Amino acid sequence: MSQHEFKLETSGQGLYEFTRAVCTWVAQSGVSAGVLTLFVRHTSCSLLVQENADPEVRADLLAYFSRLVPPSSDPSMAYLRHTYEGPDDMPAHIRAAMMPVSLSIPISQGQPVLGTWQGIYLFEHRDAPHHRRVFAHLG
Repeated sequence: MSQHEFKLETSGQGLYEFTRAVCTWVAQSGVSAGVLTLFVRHTSCSLLVQENADPEVRADLLAYFSRLVPPSSDPSMAYLRHTYEGPDDMPAHIRAAMMPVSLSIPISQGQPVLGTWQGIYLFEHRDAPHHRRVFAHLG
């Protein structure tokens, strides 16, 4: 069993890949087989396994969720009450409620079992830069 906390810096809304850091930590853990659990310790971002080859995928995902859940300043979101932390705050909570905040990834031969084009991402839903923490448990 091994545990670690990844510290990620974001610069606003977007998908931030940290696959390499995860793979390095798993390889150094000495665990050759098991399950990796990742858990983001925040309520306005998410975790995703997503394509890491074409950056248009990340741009399209960001555009889709921005359209699906616009800022609270958008007239369609006038029903929101939690608005005092900015127009991006409650929409960020909604997006985080729609997407995973934890991931389980099998480990085999000392590496996460990911597909050829899969990467591990933190999906930041806030506009401002944030310090994000992702807790990892390998067992």
